[in-house]
Amino acid sequence: MTKNNFILKGDICWSKLPDTLETLKNGYLVCIKGKVEGAFSKLPEQYRSFPVIDYSKCLIIPGLVDLHIHAPQFAVRGLGMDLELLDWLKKHAFVEEAKYSDEEYASIAYNHFVEHIKRGSNTRMVVFSTLHTQTTLILMDLLENTGLVSMVGKVNMDRNCPENLREKSAADSIAATKEWLAACNHKNTRPILTPRFIPSCSDELMNGIAELQKKYCLPVQSHLSENLKEIDWVKNLRPQSTGYGAAYKDNDLFGGDTPTLMAHCVWPDETEIALMAQQQVYAVHCPQSNTNLSSGIAPVRRLLDAGVHVGLGSDVAGGAHSSIFKAMSDAIQVSKLRKVMLNVDEKPLSLEEVFYLGTVSGGAFFEKTGLGSCGSFEPGNDFDALVIDDKNLAAPLEFSIKDRLERVVYLSDDRNIKAKYVKGLSLF
Repeated sequence: MTKNNFILKGDICWSKLPDTLETLKNGYLVCIKGKVEGAFSKLPEQYRSFPVIDYSKCLIIPGLVDLHIHAPQFAVRGLGMDLELLDWLKKHAFVEEAKYSDEEYASIAYNHFVEHIKRGSNTRMVVFSTLHTQTTLILMDLLENTGLVSMVGKVNMDRNCPENLREKSAADSIAATKEWLAACNHKNTRPILTPRFIPSCSDELMNGIAELQKKYCLPVQSHLSENLKEIDWVKNLRPQSTGYGAAYKDNDLFGGDTPTLMAHCVWPDETEIALMAQQQVYAVHCPQSNTNLSSGIAPVRRLLDAGVHVGLGSDVAGGAHSSIFKAMSDAIQVSKLRKVMLNVDEKPLSLEEVFYLGTVSGGAFFEKTGLGSCGSFEPGNDFDALVIDDKNLAAPLEFSIKDRLERVVYLSDDRNIKAKYVKGLSLF
């Protein structure tokens, strides 16, 4: 399909700021060559020759952004949710990921994942694959064919993991990563360096990844301060570092000139939070796995107040649901639990804030890494949009657009998505 100039008509909702929503009832959203031209209550004369796609009575919102999802864990969603993180990794995640040495299995499994994601609410995502070079490329090929925009990482691990998932040495891991990078040639599916986490990566391997980052100017994703046992483990493995985040920084893999995503950030202390803000590291809040894997509840309000960039992640399969709508509702709920159960003086997250986190704030990482501005309907952004038919959520009440959005966040599923656009292209 080619990019056309066209207009969507409907009830439009998007964010400019974290604490407000912009709404237009029966508005017009104009797309020119894959970019947002603007949202208008009355269609300007210069656009009246454009075709209008009439989605009256439907909601039109920006596409959602998932900053943390494990594609090879998709098949084990909903399993082992009574376990804590490290036990769950051993029993479920690592067992499943080992299967991706088999290209036939990986092709089937990744097809299931990609078809599900294509039909869902997320238009952009940052993805963990496994350590397997060829099957990571299979995943990237499949994602490229969907029209979605993504970053995918071949995982690096050379210690403290099952033997069938352990790369033979740091040198072998770096060589495999170079081979993978040489084969990456996609337009919308880009590579991101992915040391799994400090416990599974030797100092030599982390230094090698840092050298690749400098050579190729790539972004980095990993995990940070998710579980108390994990944090103690890092202290034992890296006693020379002053903290978990500092261990990454000691290898030049923690923000600064390196665009960096750190998933979870459940137990950062004040020093780590300050370092994240200083280094402009993006924290990825994954509220489902906070509860599913008994990790605790991330201090999102503290992170935001300190100036840390925060986005949302599904963390499939630590999270059982891929939709960032679910992450939005869960983020509100766990922020309220955090305030009550920990007796902390922190304002719970609002609808406006989580919608901003799942659209504008998550989208900012794609802009930072050169994959286009997205997450809002501000002029010049990539035209990423969802059309939501919420008539099955009807009630004998008069709902505002904000009310309808809130009910969609809590009550809708993929069947409510009537149309999906990425960079001006209709995916369905």
